Amino acid sequence: MTSSRSLLTLALLASLSLPACAATPKERVIPIGQVQGEGARSPLDGQTVTIEGVVTGAFIDGLGGFFVQDSGDGNARTSDALFVALEEGAPPPTIEVGDRLRVRGIVGERKAGNDDTLTALHAPVIQPRGKGSVAPTVLTAQPTDWEALEGMHVRIDAPLTLSGTHTLERFGELITSFAGRLWQPSELATPGSAEAKRLATDNARRTLLLDDGSAKRDPATVWYVKDGQPLRTGTVLTGVQGIVDQRAGGWRLQLTAAPTIAAPQRPAAPQVAGNVRVAAFNLENLFNGDGKGGGFPTERGAKTPEQLKAQIARLVATIRGLDPDIAALMELENDGYGADSSLAQLVAALNAGGGTWRFVDAKQGPGPDTIRVGLIYRSDKVKPSGKPATLQEGPFGERSRSPLAQAFVRGNGKPFVVVANHLKSKGCSEATGADTDQKDGAGCWNALRLDSSKRLDAWLKTDPTRTRSDRVVMLGDFNAYAMEDPVRWLRDDAGWIDAFKQAGVEQPYSYVYNGLTGRLDHALLSPSLVKQLRGAAEWHINADEQDAQGYADGDASVPFRSSDHDPLLLGFDL
Repeated sequence: MTSSRSLLTLALLASLSLPACAATPKERVIPIGQVQGEGARSPLDGQTVTIEGVVTGAFIDGLGGFFVQDSGDGNARTSDALFVALEEGAPPPTIEVGDRLRVRGIVGERKAGNDDTLTALHAPVIQPRGKGSVAPTVLTAQPTDWEALEGMHVRIDAPLTLSGTHTLERFGELITSFAGRLWQPSELATPGSAEAKRLATDNARRTLLLDDGSAKRDPATVWYVKDGQPLRTGTVLTGVQGIVDQRAGGWRLQLTAAPTIAAPQRPAAPQVAGNVRVAAFNLENLFNGDGKGGGFPTERGAKTPEQLKAQIARLVATIRGLDPDIAALMELENDGYGADSSLAQLVAALNAGGGTWRFVDAKQGPGPDTIRVGLIYRSDKVKPSGKPATLQEGPFGERSRSPLAQAFVRGNGKPFVVVANHLKSKGCSEATGADTDQKDGAGCWNALRLDSSKRLDAWLKTDPTRTRSDRVVMLGDFNAYAMEDPVRWLRDDAGWIDAFKQAGVEQPYSYVYNGLTGRLDHALLSPSLVKQLRGAAEWHINADEQDAQGYADGDASVPFRSSDHDPLLLGFDL
């Protein structure tokens, strides 16, 4: 006859979905620190051990296991917590944070990306031991070694900077960093150099991912971010608390509480001195279907007429906010110059309610690419001088977009030349030979971009606008960071002057990619134009904004996230 106590024990085991051969008090329980050891891998790898601790994070559905932590082994070089991996297909146990458990399992290292591993217990046999609590370890600065904290519950009493949001919608992650934002190494140092490698290593050291406690893709919501909360790179997070975890190639916290995310500080429109203002802006694929309300979805850009309307509204808000006299534009649909073209319709939208905007008509192209560059100007401020000029030899047209040059005059002044430029992107499709990724941080097509820069410089020295003006500003999307060959050669070898350095702008940037900040958009001046420069500014309305908040979302009357690049603005006295 079965006793009432036996029935109670069986009922408890059944409720936890635990095997009947649960650990017994007679088994030797060892500190978790002995399982973790002082190295990256457990000294007990492959052995069966019994540990006891309190559940600090129950991620059974999201990660297929839970974390337990004990009171420690007195060794600061060993972690006092461990991930318990449940067997796939087995009924999940009913476990909550605060449960004290005794667990017997096989020590194993779970691949966490690259050569990194996460120490875990596998094939666990679990016995409940009541309730308990573990206070989080308080970190007032970045630890020198996350390995000694692997699996532990921590609270970070130091500010973290939001450095990237591109994996939030797909994986529920935010990229954060200690000691400020993360910079592209090739923005600050020559690709492949010792300094660039040091910067890359330092970026990896300072990075900490914040995760939602689940490995599932495309979550419907991310629980620790408030619905509708705007996120911007550079924003400070405080009160960050979670479990130190290592998986998918990096250290992360599986959050146990929602952090405090500071309200984003969105910048006002930039102001620069001077009587002529010149802007550059990558429009992120302005395509308008057939130009008559049909032809959607387009090859790039807006998928519906409604999205196009919102896109144009944000672009107009951006250009009006910049208030330039001339603007160089990138990623325009290459669909001619008629009334149905994307360029003509953008200008018409700018002039709605009264305006003097015109566009430079190059008659065709420039170039055969799906996208092109363009120039627009305010006819009451400046006048074109001579005819537009384009370059379509070598890589231009087939790879790099053909540049467009136009001379302008203000009043009775001397002409100055504005060149809209957009070099080949870093994507590796069809790249061969020297154009493949050289693993130095410059990405693919670096050799072609360098060739494009050299040809562009040689072309401009031939006076392509036939105005005999040596006052030239070359600006746009070079798809190269400041210390990469295409831009560095123009500065150091060809003598072009970086307008932002000349204006004393500290650490400019226009683009955020994979959590790294840098500058793909540049403004370079011929030496004879330098003395007319009065100011330079970027308007950080796009690069820092959350990736998902594109022109199709939210209030279309504001400029924020009108593109993925920040626009730039120069002021001259001409």
